[in-house]
Amino acid sequence: MDNATIPAAAGTATGHLSVSRGHLSVSPKILYFGTPVALLTTTNPDGTANLAPISSLWALGHTIVLGLGCGGRTGANLVDRPELVINLPSPDLWPAVERLAPLTGAFPVPEAKHGVFRHEPDKFAAAGLHPEDSVVVGPPRVAECPLQLEATVRSVTPVGPRGEFRAVECAVVHVHAAAAVMVPGTQYVDPAAWRPLIYNFRHYYGLAGQELAPGFRSETA
Repeated sequence: MDNATIPAAAGTATGHLSVSRGHLSVSPKILYFGTPVALLTTTNPDGTANLAPISSLWALGHTIVLGLGCGGRTGANLVDRPELVINLPSPDLWPAVERLAPLTGAFPVPEAKHGVFRHEPDKFAAAGLHPEDSVVVGPPRVAECPLQLEATVRSVTPVGPRGEFRAVECAVVHVHAAAAVMVPGTQYVDPAAWRPLIYNFRHYYGLAGQELAPGFRSETA
């Protein structure tokens, strides 16, 4: 068990506090430490739609960066046809996400995916989800997802020691939100109504517990 010494609060007698941490040195296989799930829709070479779940993404303003493997259909589609929709499912959609998890739009199935993934040309049907037309981009939205972000690709950058991943920088060009997750009469998503699906060390979670407090920049407190 580690003992870490940290500065104490002002006015303490000793000036330092001893805190027992209890940390271990570990080597987890993956680091999905509670990240949102997204369903990406892209356009295949034959004009059909591909649908793929991911859990490596982050947002800054209206820029979203995606982390994709290089062996999948989604990454190849975005290099050749740089438009997509980033669909954000609610927790109740986890069975549909899980039905998509072992599927790939790549044919033949890449060697790295043999024995785990199988080719599926119609992922919407396989997942039990429904497409609906987008406004700005070509790929369809996922009708069941409360938040749908139409986007275009700005850049694709190899990532990893062997370039086995792609970091895809996207510009969000149009946002769709279900009325049920909005603050009525505003442009704000209601954080009390919206609940993302979280991928937590390869387990699906919703947001649990009560709100602790709004942040100081919140406009929906």
